[in-house]
Amino acid sequence: MEKVGVVFGGSRGIGKAVAKLMAQKGYRLAIAGRDLEAAVAAARDLGGNHLALCCDVAKEQDVQNAFEEMEKNLGRVNFLVNAAGINRDALLLRTKTEDMVSQLHTNLLGSMLTCKAALKNMIQQQAGSIVNIGSVVGLKGNPGQCVYSASKGGLVGFSRSLAKEVARKKIRVNVIAPGFIHTDMTKGMKEEQLKKNIPLGRFGEPSDVAHAVVFLLESPYITGHVLVVDGGLQLVL
Repeated sequence: MEKVGVVFGGSRGIGKAVAKLMAQKGYRLAIAGRDLEAAVAAARDLGGNHLALCCDVAKEQDVQNAFEEMEKNLGRVNFLVNAAGINRDALLLRTKTEDMVSQLHTNLLGSMLTCKAALKNMIQQQAGSIVNIGSVVGLKGNPGQCVYSASKGGLVGFSRSLAKEVARKKIRVNVIAPGFIHTDMTKGMKEEQLKKNIPLGRFGEPSDVAHAVVFLLESPYITGHVLVVDGGLQLVL
């Protein structure tokens, strides 16, 4: 299978680390994000001839345009990583409806749209691998993150169902569920206090998650799996 991949949300955080590792392993990549300038910079940092795209995963036309551009410049995409995500943390009673909608659209609908677009070529080729980035919060829940948790929990159900739908077409679908990782999303958190509850005693790095993502992308006999990368946090939640 030709190593052509796309990382949505690949210009920062976990997605950027995933793209870096994939590039090191010889993948030809598209880096897609809402900020084209950041995507261009991330693609340039990888070296080689990688593609940068502006794409809001919550908009179906954006997603379709991105896949057309990728096929034209890179060829058919065989590997898809969905790392685009947002959070708007607040107790449910204080959460605005527009914040609910934006989280569900980006974190859940966005992955549905990218998977749907990618599957057309994957089915024709009878090959493909998809990894969706969830969260340990989607498995365990967390006060102040009801909507975020719902979006990530929904991603698990979606991914497992899709894995069943496409397994006979030799397409694999898996989920990574990170815990506390050093990204923009965790910047404001009280790290010293929180890491006391993590058995391994530290926040993770984006590269920790990237290795797990690439493992699932390339493991030919794993599908429908949720791999938790959280330093043991789930053991104490």
